[in-house]
Amino acid sequence: MLKPSEKDPSAANWMAALWKEAGLPDGVFTVLHGDKEAVDGLLEHPDVRSISFVGSTPIARYVYETGTRNGKRVQALGGAKNHMLVLPDADLDLVADAAINAGFGSAGERYMAISVVIVVDGPLPAGSDASHSDVAAVPVGTVADELLSKISDRMAGLRIGDGRRGCDMGPLVTAAHRDKVASYIGIAADDGASVVVDGRDVNPDGDANGFWLGPTLLDNVPTTSRAYTEEIFGPVLSVVRVQTYKEGVDLINSGAFGNGTAIFTNDGGAARRFQNEIQVGMIGINVPIPVPVATFSFGGWKDSLFGDTKAHGAEGVRFFTQQKAITSRWLDPSHGGINLGFPQND
Repeated sequence: MLKPSEKDPSAANWMAALWKEAGLPDGVFTVLHGDKEAVDGLLEHPDVRSISFVGSTPIARYVYETGTRNGKRVQALGGAKNHMLVLPDADLDLVADAAINAGFGSAGERYMAISVVIVVDGPLPAGSDASHSDVAAVPVGTVADELLSKISDRMAGLRIGDGRRGCDMGPLVTAAHRDKVASYIGIAADDGASVVVDGRDVNPDGDANGFWLGPTLLDNVPTTSRAYTEEIFGPVLSVVRVQTYKEGVDLINSGAFGNGTAIFTNDGGAARRFQNEIQVGMIGINVPIPVPVATFSFGGWKDSLFGDTKAHGAEGVRFFTQQKAITSRWLDPSHGGINLGFPQND
C-alpha cells in the first residue's frame, strides 16, 4: 500500500494506473489518499505490520514512535541539511556546476539536495598525499570569492517557469511552502548574511499565480542562524567560509542531521580522511548527490533516520520480510528415550 502526500498525489495515481494496465491483480498495489487521519489509521491498524516513511524529522519521529508503540516494524527517514565541503585544490568550475545541480534541482525540494557549501580558504589537511604549496599560499577569501562568482554566473542562465516550456526549475509545491522558504532569506539577511542572488525577485516563464521562488545564493551565513540550522527544503544555497578542513568537518558533524554530504577535492588522502571522519550516512567524493546505487542501503544518521533499518538493497528486503527457522526430524524408534539435557543433533 502506498500513501502519498495529499499535496502531490498524482505520481502515485499514475503508478497505480500503469500497474492496472499491466495486469496486476486488484489489491496487490493500493493507493490510499488522505491526511493525518489516514496515516494514523495505517499506524494503528492490526493488519499493517510494517511502515516505511520519508518526510520531515518531526513527522518521522511521530510515525516511528506511534508505529512501534502499536507493535509494527518502522523505518522512518527524516529531514536533512546536506553539506558540500570544498577544499582549495578542487576544480571550482566543476564545483560550481555541482552546486547548481545539487542545490536547485527539483527546486531544492528533495531529500538529497545540497543546501550548504562550506568553502575551506586555508591549506589542505595534514595527511594529504600531494604537495600543495601553491594551495597553501592562496590568500584568505580567494577560493570562496571565486566560487561565489562562478555560481552566480551560472544562476543567471537558469530559466524559472513552466517545465513544459523547457525551463530549468519549476514552482514549489504550495503557496504556504513557498512563503516559508522565502522567509528564510529574510532571516539569513537579518542575521548578517549577504544575499548574493535573491530568488524573491524572480520573473517566471509561466502563470504568474504559480508558487514561484527563484534560486537564491547566500554568503557568510552565520551557523547560529535558523537559515543554517533548519531544513529549508527549497532553492536556497548557503555558503559558509572556514579556514581549515577540521573546522569544516566539525561543523558538519555537530549538526542535528546526518543524511548526506560531499567533499570536492583532487587529493586522495584528504578524501580518505573525510570519509573516515565524517558522521553522515551517505558520502560523496566529488559526487554532489551521494545516493548509493540500489544494491546498497539508503538513509542517514542522527535525526535523518529513526529505526535501525535503512531503505533499498538487502536491508530494504529484510525490513519487509520475517525469517522462519525450521528444525525437523522424521521419527523412528532410535529417536526415543529420556534426556533432560540440552538437545543435540547426531
